[in-house]
Amino acid sequence: MLTSRASRPITLDVPEDKKKSMNNVIVAVVAYLIGSISFAVVVSSAMGLADPRSYGSGNPGATNVLRTGNKLAAILTLLGDAFKGWLPVWFVVHVGARFGLDSTAIALAAIAVFLGHVFPIFFKFQGGKGVATAAGVLLAINPVLGLATLLTWVIIAVFFRYSSLAALVSAVFAPFFDVFLFGPSRISLAVAAMSALLIWRHRGNIKKLLDGKESRIGEKKRAAEAVE
Repeated sequence: MLTSRASRPITLDVPEDKKKSMNNVIVAVVAYLIGSISFAVVVSSAMGLADPRSYGSGNPGATNVLRTGNKLAAILTLLGDAFKGWLPVWFVVHVGARFGLDSTAIALAAIAVFLGHVFPIFFKFQGGKGVATAAGVLLAINPVLGLATLLTWVIIAVFFRYSSLAALVSAVFAPFFDVFLFGPSRISLAVAAMSALLIWRHRGNIKKLLDGKESRIGEKKRAAEAVE
């Protein structure tokens, strides 16, 4: 019996490798777009504050928002930046297997959301330094990795009173923590790349630290109290 060509069901058989590549691209694009949401700008605008890129360090991050004196805005910025780093990576880690996603997708989500924060397409690629977003990413990869890195930040901040130094030291240790805890992988490379970019974003702070001009934690507050 002859079967007409028109009666045959049309199927699109996409090779598994190509399907996985397509899914990886989708993950990277979505993660980057999520990272491009600048909570410093969004929160400041919603609360009637000036654009954080227009004052202080010009960095759209929680520390600069705090310079307005609005602690709630700074806290919301910090939580928002950390959450956006956590969300896409957590999704891939815990749900990605259903879509055939593996460690490559986790690595792509991690670096893409971080790149989105640093170079946000929605805000003319003028982003923050990425400390809070990186913390969210690491917590999503594995809570132990995130907590180990956060503990490093706290220890350095408490003993040396430099927020930037704490961020830099934490960035240096994060890739080693990942390799030590879970062994080398594509995710380790993503963490290393993220750390390198974070350190590069702090190049101005590094110069101030070397010149002895970097502000310590609480220093400005003490100076203001002395004047009063």
